[in-house]
Amino acid sequence: MRPPSPSIPEKEFLYASLKESLRLDGRSLLQQRKLEFRFGPELGYVECKLGKTMVIAQVDAKMVKPTPERPFEGSISIHSEISPMASSEYEAGRAASEEEVMINRMLDKVLRRSDAIDKESLCILAGHRVWHLRITFHFLSDAGNMLDCACLAGIVALRHFRRPEVEVIGDEVIVHPPTERAPVPLAIHHTPFCFTFAFFPDVTTSPVLDPSQLEQRLSAGLLSIALNAQKELCVLQKLGGVPLPHEEIIRLVDTSVQKAKELHEFVETRLTEDWMSRTVEVR
Repeated sequence: MRPPSPSIPEKEFLYASLKESLRLDGRSLLQQRKLEFRFGPELGYVECKLGKTMVIAQVDAKMVKPTPERPFEGSISIHSEISPMASSEYEAGRAASEEEVMINRMLDKVLRRSDAIDKESLCILAGHRVWHLRITFHFLSDAGNMLDCACLAGIVALRHFRRPEVEVIGDEVIVHPPTERAPVPLAIHHTPFCFTFAFFPDVTTSPVLDPSQLEQRLSAGLLSIALNAQKELCVLQKLGGVPLPHEEIIRLVDTSVQKAKELHEFVETRLTEDWMSRTVEVR
């Protein structure tokens, strides 16, 4: 069963609150929900919570033969699954919804096509062996804005992952287990983050960052901006028919740049804390 549509009183109350620059969860219009990470025992496993929205990302690597067109590059694939436990709107075995398709496409653009990962560094033996990275997403709770949560979980999982050390002797490839040689981090060019803004039918109502489920369902359009802390814009995607002047888009890009800098520092701190805890355990 699909969840019931918001009632008329819910709509009116939300719209009236937003006109007064108030949100139902107490946040300011351009404030994200609380962000939490939990790293798994294996490298490359990350649980990301954005408020009550929860996504798990896991990275695995295996050796494969490269494509004839790109013999010196490894490859990346993205697989996602929205569990029925995330929301009653999703059912196992049912055709992907428009939102699921949009999330998959955006993840592909942000994590694979933005060249965040140096694919040439994944080459082991040119033309014969390269690393193939598989990023798997499990959406466990939908409290709104699953896209931003998934993008964040994916890039942090890539930063957290370590591939096995390999040695090439002639045409022979030797994979060393972690007990013999320390695993190697991925070569990452930049760390993109995604920020989604929701717009509403009344053009006098300001857009909100990181919309809740109710805000997202009652919005008239969404604008997703993917960029890094170095102010490099990766993807800009607009959904919905609300017209936006270019001044408003530039303002939201500037807001996203500042948020990306803050997020980058937070991610670096959490990754360092996790790595230090693992180093202490090894000692």
